Amino acid sequence: MWWQVAMRVRVDVTADLPSLRWEDVHGPARGVVYGLIGEHDPALAKSLHDEGWRGHPLKPVGVTSPQFRGAPHKKGVYTTSPEGSVWFGSPVPEIASALVAALAARTEIVWGMARLRVRGFAVDFGAPVAVDGVVELATVTPVVIRYEGRDLLPGDERFVERLEHNLAHKADVLGLPAPRGLRVLEAGPRRRFSVRGAPRIGAQVRVALEADSRFVEALWSWGLGLDTVQGFGWIR
Repeated sequence: MWWQVAMRVRVDVTADLPSLRWEDVHGPARGVVYGLIGEHDPALAKSLHDEGWRGHPLKPVGVTSPQFRGAPHKKGVYTTSPEGSVWFGSPVPEIASALVAALAARTEIVWGMARLRVRGFAVDFGAPVAVDGVVELATVTPVVIRYEGRDLLPGDERFVERLEHNLAHKADVLGLPAPRGLRVLEAGPRRRFSVRGAPRIGAQVRVALEADSRFVEALWSWGLGLDTVQGFGWIR
C-alpha cells in the first residue's frame, strides 16, 4: 500500500486583524496549501494542482478555514481572537510530509488580507475508530456537494447519493473498499461563501457510515465532499 497512516497538523495562530473579510474565510485556502507543499516539493505541488493524484483528478488534501476560539460574536462579521488554529492534513505521507516540513519553518501564514502569526503546531494521529464497522463523523466546516451545477444541502434530493459517490471516488483513489450505509444524522444551517468570485454553499453535517477503518482514517485527514483543499468538509 502506497500510503500508511493518516496525518493532521494543527497550527496555532494569532491574526493581526480583528476580523476576516468573508471572501478571505475560505478563498485563500487553496493557494496556502499549494504554496506550502511547493516550498518543500515544487514538482509535487505542480503535479497535484495540474493533474490530481495518480491519475485521479481528486486532490487528497484537507484544510480548514481559520478557526478562532472565543472570538466575539458580531452579526455578519467573521471575528478573530488570539486563540486561532488552522488544520492541514492528507492521507498520503508524501503530501503530509511536505506540509509538515514547510509549516515547521513558518513564523506566519498570509491568509488573504490577514497575517496569521504561528504560535506553534502539533502533528495528530488520533483518527476516530470504527466500532463494528460503523463510525460517526461530524464536520467543523460546511460540506460542499454539487449535482448538475447546483449546490446541494442535506435534505435535498440526491444529497446522500452524491456524497456516497464522492466517498466511493475517494476510496478508489486510495485503493480501499467504498463505504456503505451512509446516513445524515444532523445538519447545520445553510452557509454561503465566495471563493474566487464564485459561490460555495453547504452545511456542517454529522453522518454515520460503515467503512474500513483505514478509510475512516483517510477521511479524517482529507474531509467530506468537494473542495476539501479549499477548506470545506473538515472532520472534527
